[in-house]
Amino acid sequence: QVLPVESGGGLVQAGGSLRLSCAASRRTFSNYNIGWFRQAPGKEREFVAAISRRSGSMTYYADAVKGRFTISRDNAKDTVYLQMDSLKPEDTAVYYCAADPRGYSLGTLPSEYGYWGQGTQVTVSS
Repeated sequence: QVLPVESGGGLVQAGGSLRLSCAASRRTFSNYNIGWFRQAPGKEREFVAAISRRSGSMTYYADAVKGRFTISRDNAKDTVYLQMDSLKPEDTAVYYCAADPRGYSLGTLPSEYGYWGQGTQVTVSS
């Protein structure tokens, strides 16, 4: 089974940028749709963005991040990225990468993803 491993989190000022990486461990990512989710303290885990398997020709974003975040994948490096620009304090959360073994429509629910990383903390100061 595939094991996502996130990195790239940190502390940034409002208006700044961060790029998160999600690398594949144990097995290649290329045949999985990949999603990014986030969870703030006391809140439910919420969908952020997703990208389709193989070519990554399809992407989908939550309204809250549309126009500010960009998801992409580099299959040669077996890595999915989340470029986060114009960050806001409300973007503060633990960000999780997840792999969807179903292989068709892009999922937006945590239950649609079977394999999860350990998460990486993103903190945006005002």
